[in-house]
Amino acid sequence: MTWSANEKRYDKMTYNRSGRSGLKLPAISLGLWHNFGGASSLEDTKKIIHAAFDMGITHFDLANNYGPPPGSAEENFGKIIQQDLKKYRSELIISTKAGYLMWPGPYGEFGSRKYMLSSLDQSLKRMNLDYVDIFYSHRPDPETPIEETMGALDTAVRQGKALYAGISNYYTQEQAKAAFEVLQELGTPCLIHQTRYNMLDRTIEKNKLHEQHKAYGVGCIVFCPLAQGVLTSRYLNGIPSDSRAADASSFLKPAIVEQYQTAIQKLNVIASKRGQSLAQMALAWCLREPAITSVLIGASRVEQLQDNVKALDSAPFSDIELKAIDEAATI
Repeated sequence: MTWSANEKRYDKMTYNRSGRSGLKLPAISLGLWHNFGGASSLEDTKKIIHAAFDMGITHFDLANNYGPPPGSAEENFGKIIQQDLKKYRSELIISTKAGYLMWPGPYGEFGSRKYMLSSLDQSLKRMNLDYVDIFYSHRPDPETPIEETMGALDTAVRQGKALYAGISNYYTQEQAKAAFEVLQELGTPCLIHQTRYNMLDRTIEKNKLHEQHKAYGVGCIVFCPLAQGVLTSRYLNGIPSDSRAADASSFLKPAIVEQYQTAIQKLNVIASKRGQSLAQMALAWCLREPAITSVLIGASRVEQLQDNVKALDSAPFSDIELKAIDEAATI
């Protein structure tokens, strides 16, 4: 049976303009980082992606190394594009990245022109696409001139293999400014900066990147808004045996959960008073900042996705609530 998207998919989603560009992104985007690769069920992946698009989530964020194993998230997404989403391609924002280790040898990671453009060609092949909407430099390369890395992004856009250029994980003002200015000089302005940001990690606030994004007309999309699940009800009473933190191979370590145990319990009290789950409040808190274009969430179940999208129904934060959140999140 041929799948068709919900005809009312755009009725409730909020869309925000990315910096000074003409592109709007959904306030909530779907990241295909950890639950969409070869280790996951293709049918489950398809259900989540269908549900996301039905709710107006038009932006799907990938990278060359997403899986596990690396590359498999793009491969699975490519299958779903061909089977169900190809007719909606003009309604989709698809992004990918290059920067982390993808293949052996001296050309398999970081920011050389050789690696960046070879990686993009491989990503397009895996996803069965002619172009991506956004191509990112996934991380700064301390040994490659910024002109070379940004020049590769500019080339990708001029070749029609990407519509926009972006950067990710450029956490100092110096790193971000250099990238923005080189791209401006090349005539391919940076569309967006993807950074980590949540109530427990204020790095981009401390480094005043919000102000810099505004000055250069660059949007900002944040990943880990739920701190890999710490800012959910999952860990309020310890570490469940079937949780991500209990998995030795996970990026989320038990020590991190234990470090923030008291903080998340206090934050949960504030969320409950607002009539929200902790996760919903955490997403709404990120989106309260005008400089934030979109928040990237992951999902392992459709119900989880639906619950998180309800964050868009949040009431504005009062000054008292914001102060209480700041105090609770400080450890």
